[in-house]
Amino acid sequence: MRQATLSRPPLFHVAERDTGRVTLRSDTSAVAHVFVLEEDVVRLLLLPEGSVKGPPSWAVAPGAEDVAEPGRDRMSVEGFACPDYRLDETGGTLVIETAHMRLTIRLDGFHCRWEQRFGDGWQLMMADRPTQSYDFGWWDGRVAHYVARPAGERYYGLGERSGGMDRAGRRLRMTNLDPMGYDAQSSDPLYKTIPYLLVADAQNVCHGAFYDIMADVTVDLGEELDNYHGHYRSVVAESGDLDLYMIAGPDALAVTRRFTWLTGRPALMPRWALGYSGSTMTYTDAPDAQARMQDFVDKLEEHDIGCTSFHLSSGYTSIGPKRYVFNWNRDKFPDPAAFVEGYRAAGIELVPNIKPAFLRDHPRFAELAEAGLLVADADGTPTEVQFWDELGSFIDLTKPEGAAWWRAQVKEALLDYGIRSTWNDNNEYGVWDRRALFDFFGSPRPAAEARPLQSLLMMRASRRAQVEHDGARRPYVVSRSGMAGLHRYAQTWTGDNRTDWKTIRYNAKMGLGLALSGVSNSGHDVGGFAGRKPEPELFLRWVQAGVLMPRFSIHSWNDDASVNEPWMYPEQLPAMRRLMALRQTLIPYFSDLLWRYHRDYEPVSRPLWLDFPEDAAAWKDDDTHLLGRDLLVVLACEEGVETVEATLPAAADWIDPWTGAVRSGGEAVTLAAPLEGLPPVLARAGSAIPVNLASGGVKPGVFERGLWLFPPTRGEAAEWSFHEDDGEGYGDADVWSGTCRATPDAVTVTLARSGRGVFGDETITLLLPPGDSRKLTVDGYACTAFEHDGRKAVRITVA
Repeated sequence: MRQATLSRPPLFHVAERDTGRVTLRSDTSAVAHVFVLEEDVVRLLLLPEGSVKGPPSWAVAPGAEDVAEPGRDRMSVEGFACPDYRLDETGGTLVIETAHMRLTIRLDGFHCRWEQRFGDGWQLMMADRPTQSYDFGWWDGRVAHYVARPAGERYYGLGERSGGMDRAGRRLRMTNLDPMGYDAQSSDPLYKTIPYLLVADAQNVCHGAFYDIMADVTVDLGEELDNYHGHYRSVVAESGDLDLYMIAGPDALAVTRRFTWLTGRPALMPRWALGYSGSTMTYTDAPDAQARMQDFVDKLEEHDIGCTSFHLSSGYTSIGPKRYVFNWNRDKFPDPAAFVEGYRAAGIELVPNIKPAFLRDHPRFAELAEAGLLVADADGTPTEVQFWDELGSFIDLTKPEGAAWWRAQVKEALLDYGIRSTWNDNNEYGVWDRRALFDFFGSPRPAAEARPLQSLLMMRASRRAQVEHDGARRPYVVSRSGMAGLHRYAQTWTGDNRTDWKTIRYNAKMGLGLALSGVSNSGHDVGGFAGRKPEPELFLRWVQAGVLMPRFSIHSWNDDASVNEPWMYPEQLPAMRRLMALRQTLIPYFSDLLWRYHRDYEPVSRPLWLDFPEDAAAWKDDDTHLLGRDLLVVLACEEGVETVEATLPAAADWIDPWTGAVRSGGEAVTLAAPLEGLPPVLARAGSAIPVNLASGGVKPGVFERGLWLFPPTRGEAAEWSFHEDDGEGYGDADVWSGTCRATPDAVTVTLARSGRGVFGDETITLLLPPGDSRKLTVDGYACTAFEHDGRKAVRITVA
């Protein structure tokens, strides 16, 4: 007879109480630590065997820019306020309460109920399912958490996921793969691992739940059903510990900012990273690579298209048909330093591709193997993985000597030639051999316990190399793969997408999912990376969407070896020039948004409901989102359309920046989406958008400060502000601020600048929407009135 595998549930009791922590012990080996970290952040660390099994944390870094080696101790409360809390134990129930959260634990069997302050009372956030919520050594030794799933509950976040924004009804795997040519509507898993949920209940009240686990995780949000347990959702990890951070709302924007803060301060990138970034596999794979690269620069000049960076694909490292990181192919690039300087003279910074795997015949492989710097098994034999052209091995960046070697190569092979950035690619660390070990800073562990950590440490080492090489300039790191906390070090993109109309739509949703998960500085391969060459209409629609993403790069490896370039369809050049010029115009706005992201943890791209949670129409999962607070973007991502539709949030009126038409909040609108025109966008009435009015983008000396004004429509005075700095270093910054008042006949602005003027000249041009003929004045300043591209404008000089 088969014996039962379930035993009696453990009975817990309060064993100790310390600053920020309550420890519960059981009549088995199980221990639970409840950490009261902030009024709105409470953490549960549940240890069925009584001690921490998993590695230190690298995701949690409250407000910090880095985590120190060997990672954050799981018992640490560093960086948290640890406020006072109420602790009551009555009749076998423990209650832990802050001003915003209440955790009720049934001690017999350990059942948790989480609530948050809502109005004058408490509202349920999350409750364990009534039966067998955790694995207390009953089943297979994995980490398991089963939670009741109320009707109408929706789930957002989880980083970079395919499909719609609401993940309800799906089962998703958190493991890092290289799914080249993925289907943006359905493929799973993808490149990044962020086991974080932003949960909205049927009344749109929100909270956050983050599982700080680096092993492979499966999140089931209602695909699985079991008659004996009611409706539930689950998180199951292959190893580690159940380390759960609960974040109270009820406001979704506050929860998003808090989770971003929890996982660290976003890196502030240089301004040149905000312009158009060229890229393609084809140029550097060609035998005449340097000539092809020069042709790109010449074509930019010929077609009057601005570009501030170029992502240099891995063909520059080739020996024969294969790629060897940190090697320069001197046949293709005889003088790397001159090549770098030539691009910089054209106003373009190079972003070179580097990969963490070394093929067996790499010139440095034997050196790395002998020094023990590669991922290996217990006897030191390097673990072989399939990587591009043949088998190879990954460098182990959990070994300090490995990270030091990596930093040295970044400096010697790239930075010493004048390069100021690194493109960390193919860093999913697909190590599937169970014998493989990571050094883990002198305490070796199975690689399966933390594969995504290597991706994070690659970014960290690459960024540190840049800081060590030139500490006066902001580093720029971009990474394809990663985990929670990647935003502390790098910008990212959604990997090698497939050329398809639906990719525009679902890549946009991926970007929103990343932003809700703390990672706002992201974008997509515009035009599609893998598959067919994009036809003219698809390509132009993709560029219309791309110029309104934080990261804007046209990249490709098309099946027919064609190249996605702004001039690939001559008949589209007038429209393409308008779109590329729009990106240059908006660089100050993107700079301000990313500064707010760095300073205040404000997400950049955001679903409408993040700013308008009480508007039921804002929760519709359509093709509309916000760029910052003030620009409403409507994607045209269907073939053959000439218009797009949207329901506008009722709490504000909206102004068309291209026509000046005012649209009432709450209205269902149809907007023109001409293929040859600018993207369908509306600006919030009362907002002010900083812009560059010059045609030369962010090239040195080519800048004209402007401010698009969208006067308030409902009688109130609107406040505005934006940030400005030199875009390179960490020095002084200015904040421009003011108000805007409007009557039927006049628009009056107040203006002030805090700071000493660190960028540009002392002038600013303020512009009304097209067709707005009202008198425009700035209090306290003599205004020079004129017209700029059909808009009424005034220019002032700041005292």
